Amino acid sequence: MSSIPAVPEVTDRDVFITRAFDAPRDVVWRFWTEPEHLSRWFGPAEVHVDSASVLVQPHAGGRWDLDMVDDQNGATYPLRAVLRQVIPPEYLEGVIEAGSEDGEISGVTLRVWFHDHGERTRITIHQGPFTAEHRDMTIDGWESSFLKLDAIWAGGAA
Repeated sequence: MSSIPAVPEVTDRDVFITRAFDAPRDVVWRFWTEPEHLSRWFGPAEVHVDSASVLVQPHAGGRWDLDMVDDQNGATYPLRAVLRQVIPPEYLEGVIEAGSEDGEISGVTLRVWFHDHGERTRITIHQGPFTAEHRDMTIDGWESSFLKLDAIWAGGAA
């Protein structure tokens, strides 16, 4: 059995977010690892995920892929990841390649810890390294995505 890694040192090139949700850990895990759920919340407010583009293979060496589509101009921003470590329902780690309106993002590691607090779940995200511009854009994207998740769970649609 694999052990869950500790949070690595956070630098000024990293995104580090801790956030609590009003949903049990198994539900939060499903929203990260089941395509029909992931497509409902991922991405900033001004984009949607093309549900046909979502591929999740929740195992080491598996894929975590999706296409974000700009609601204004229809531009597509692909996100492709190879999962390095998956410990259900506690931990996901993958390496991401992504397109953005500000250029390509390559070789970024995403680590997500899912902490069980009964009817609530706290996640910890460590992602990087980024340029300063991509780091700030990524933080804004996560915050916007999490508002979508809050709205889904507030409506009882989990």
